[in-house]
Amino acid sequence: MKVECWFIGKTADRYLREGIDKYAKRLPHYLPFEKVILPDIKNAGKLSSPQLKQKEAELVLSRLKPQDALFILDEKGKQLTSEDLSQWIDQQLQGFHRRLIFLVGGAFGFDDAIYQRANGKLSLSKMTFSHQMVRLFWLEQLYRAMTILKNEPYHNP
Repeated sequence: MKVECWFIGKTADRYLREGIDKYAKRLPHYLPFEKVILPDIKNAGKLSSPQLKQKEAELVLSRLKPQDALFILDEKGKQLTSEDLSQWIDQQLQGFHRRLIFLVGGAFGFDDAIYQRANGKLSLSKMTFSHQMVRLFWLEQLYRAMTILKNEPYHNP
């Protein structure tokens, strides 16, 4: 099964891009992986936040296939320890879906259409992080989960 992390729009800050790239380059050692940057919505500044979320949802939904599993990174999602996340990911990888897609939304979150299509929601913390930072934090946790599954020394319980 291929694992993909979808990000809406470019990452603004260089230090975040460097961190994201660091983990995105490490992950293919463990599983088929791709970081997908969905294009920014044109004229986004002229749209209200509900309109922007709707346009982002249309973009995401147009790229999904029925056999894809979609999990969104959402502040109201399920919180797991790193060890539990590794087990959860291992279970997902044993599933019947063709692609396991993790979606980090835009600045305003997700449209209802994404919530309805999603197979589940995950949260990194009860705290709120910028959607740009979540990209880095999620890829690091995904990498950490892979090293836990392989009993590699990266994670210190």
